[in-house]
Amino acid sequence: MKQRVRAILITPSNTTLLMKRVRPGRSPYWVVVGGGVEDTDASHEAALLREIREEVAGEAEIVRLFHRLTNAAGETEHFYLARITSWNFNDRSGPEFQGDDRGQYLLEEIPLTPEALAELNLLPEEISVAVREALVHGDLLAPA
Repeated sequence: MKQRVRAILITPSNTTLLMKRVRPGRSPYWVVVGGGVEDTDASHEAALLREIREEVAGEAEIVRLFHRLTNAAGETEHFYLARITSWNFNDRSGPEFQGDDRGQYLLEEIPLTPEALAELNLLPEEISVAVREALVHGDLLAPA
């Protein structure tokens, strides 16, 4: 089954970078940056760093694995905490940005607070809840 990797990207100003998805016939929603692990990726972490480069033209440092879940398609999704120091959304290069049929991808910098995240339709819901709970308990950035 396909493996997916995602990054909860934390900026130097302690905000998070999220991808707002706007698709025809659907209410807008937000997701964390990431995608599928390819056969050519040496590891989950290597796949994640590749996805960050493709989707936000960013350089990040992976802090730790934060959460794992199985999505509705039966795929395992690995969510990592990562600190990002530079990004340039205008230089993104991922294949999802090549066609007009996938809707819009908008990069947004969101305050890393439970209140700000609760206002968003951040999917999957399980990761939204996990991040907000970790923020409330003060252990989002604590070592695992």
